Amino acid sequence: MAIFKAYDIRGIVPDQLDADLAYAIGRGSAHFLAAEAIAVGRDARTHSPELSDALIRGINDEGAAVVDLGLISTPMLYYAVEELGAGGGVMVTASHNPGEYNGFKICREHAIPIGEASGLKEIEALSSERAGLEPAARRGGRSAVDVVDGYVDHVLTVGGRCPELRVAIDCGNGMASVALEKLLERLPLTVERLYFEPDGSFPNHEADPLKVENLQDLRDAVLRSGADFGVGFDGDGDRAVFVDDEGEPISSDLMTGILARDQLRRHPGGTVLYDLRSSRVVAEEVEKAGGVALMCRVGHSFVKAQMRETGAVFAGELSGHLYFRFSPELMADDGTAAFVAVLDLLAAEKQPLSRIVAPLRRYHASGEINRRVSDTGALLAEIQAEHVGAPEVSNLDGLLVRYEDWWFNLRPSNTEPVLRLNLEAGSEERMIEERDRLLARMEAAG
Repeated sequence: MAIFKAYDIRGIVPDQLDADLAYAIGRGSAHFLAAEAIAVGRDARTHSPELSDALIRGINDEGAAVVDLGLISTPMLYYAVEELGAGGGVMVTASHNPGEYNGFKICREHAIPIGEASGLKEIEALSSERAGLEPAARRGGRSAVDVVDGYVDHVLTVGGRCPELRVAIDCGNGMASVALEKLLERLPLTVERLYFEPDGSFPNHEADPLKVENLQDLRDAVLRSGADFGVGFDGDGDRAVFVDDEGEPISSDLMTGILARDQLRRHPGGTVLYDLRSSRVVAEEVEKAGGVALMCRVGHSFVKAQMRETGAVFAGELSGHLYFRFSPELMADDGTAAFVAVLDLLAAEKQPLSRIVAPLRRYHASGEINRRVSDTGALLAEIQAEHVGAPEVSNLDGLLVRYEDWWFNLRPSNTEPVLRLNLEAGSEERMIEERDRLLARMEAAG
């Protein structure tokens, strides 16, 4: 089915995803997880209640109990799976997609993600096989649990200090506000609130802070109110993008480098992961702070797996996912925890965020550029052959080529039929020259 993606299940309602399919996915997920109890949460999209109810019926018909968490963010689901000892979890959400979309993010015990390479294909097959079968002789039950207060305690573990600041927060009518309101009651902050009301039609702007146009209201609010910084969340609250006190967006790789310093103060000598599209400044900042910097593949399932393997204390992706090790077993990307970590950072460094980030803006990046390419494999092979003399060539995720003063990564998207280019150089002139050369190759192969 086309709605089964690399990391989750996502499609347009009702054309691609409806209650019948949600029921089938509930049965397939429950059979695959083979858990006594599964936690289920949902976002505020208009069709989420119907899809959630159908999913829960499917889970119950497989004999598994459901812990119904109601309206929550995805990080709250991760917390609940661990805290309640559930055998898995399903979040009904389409993350940052427009309101006509919906879907499911599925995890196993300890909130370990289930993706294409770790069970999602099996769930797809099981969903088709089991949808028409009779329910289990003993159906599972359904109970409601409120996890907001416990979740607030949970995110505060990543940074306990909070100076008296003015902040602007744009929830994009998504789910981050569910716990933020309780969190803000406990912090000495003056808050400029934007779009805190959960509304799955997203009436003000897309709940995707990675697009700079969706940050405009936040930037205006920071400048209008004289805020010390701003933060924008995506639709399900697992991503956060920050704006400094001058209203300038901070790319998420630079935020990884900044927050790594603070997390390494809490975990001296720890390992920090950064995805291979990130600026080389991330590794430089981690090593300067006494940590070990390791590169990782793009995608939350790969990042979390490598955090488990290496014992990493923190990780970041260019996409705005910032990952924390909350316990020996729970590693999660959490936008609200990232907000708490920034407050802790500002308490420690006692200077404006714009001044903290300025020294990290020492390289010139292209940003991620997408182009349709008819044969990505052939083009990557050709370009790799042209760079055999480079100091570093890697196929960890697509093609990564590193020279002393510039580097690039070309990787096929896991979610769209495009090739993605990220490039960085020591000078703007070199960045433009190399970027344009590679873009010309990509466009000729379209």
